[in-house]
Amino acid sequence: MTGVARGAPPDEARTLAIDVGGTGLKAAVLDATGAMISERVRVPTPHPCPPDLLVGVLSDLVAPLPSYGRVSVGFPGMVRSGCVLSAPSLSRVAGPGSKVSADLRRAWDGVDMVAALEGALGAPTRVVNDAEMQGAAVVRGRGLELVVTLGTGCGTGVFLDGRLAPHLELGQHPFRNDRTYDEVLGDAARKRMGNARWNRQVARAMQTLNVLLRYDRLYLGGGNSRRVTLALGPNVELIENIAGILGGARLWDTDLTCDAIARP
Repeated sequence: MTGVARGAPPDEARTLAIDVGGTGLKAAVLDATGAMISERVRVPTPHPCPPDLLVGVLSDLVAPLPSYGRVSVGFPGMVRSGCVLSAPSLSRVAGPGSKVSADLRRAWDGVDMVAALEGALGAPTRVVNDAEMQGAAVVRGRGLELVVTLGTGCGTGVFLDGRLAPHLELGQHPFRNDRTYDEVLGDAARKRMGNARWNRQVARAMQTLNVLLRYDRLYLGGGNSRRVTLALGPNVELIENIAGILGGARLWDTDLTCDAIARP
């Protein structure tokens, strides 16, 4: 059952916002201002997680929610024009920290998530990286703004003067000792090294990313942002994890979107 097939015609300005994470799937319905008009629902992310299973679990998750006219999805990987180019956290056999499955990696490569979710949920859909959807809720629209999500892995989103830039999968880029940002800053690494050492790595990452991008403002989000205890500079801000849902309404604003979101 979908949100648009539930009796009364949906309010076209309502957005079903879905946050796909490596450990949890979350969803809520937002009004035109981006405020939640439903409770946020959540279920664990299934593992192993091929595309068809994810779509089915999401359909069941959102079935009890109010009607909606469009769908926004934050996805943990690289997405371009609605198609998945990589899904690191969903390509593991048993969830975060487990072995990468070659079969799952191939299964996710090139999946048209927009088409799959529009077919399942019955409404126009946009899919972006999950860090980008968080950023949509908080960016101020001045200069170069960088969003870094610290959760199961490490996600990033870049905005220039309020517009979403084409996605850079910085989380999969080498950071330290041939390990990626994802491997050094993800939750498995935090648990292994402890919060104090992990915070030092976060500080190092902030410095390195500033050299790379010279950001005007940095937002630290994701479930582990609450564990950040290091001193933050005047241009660094902690954001709440709920931004991963609240950014869903803004994803449809024409002043935010870029060609990487729009369908070809």
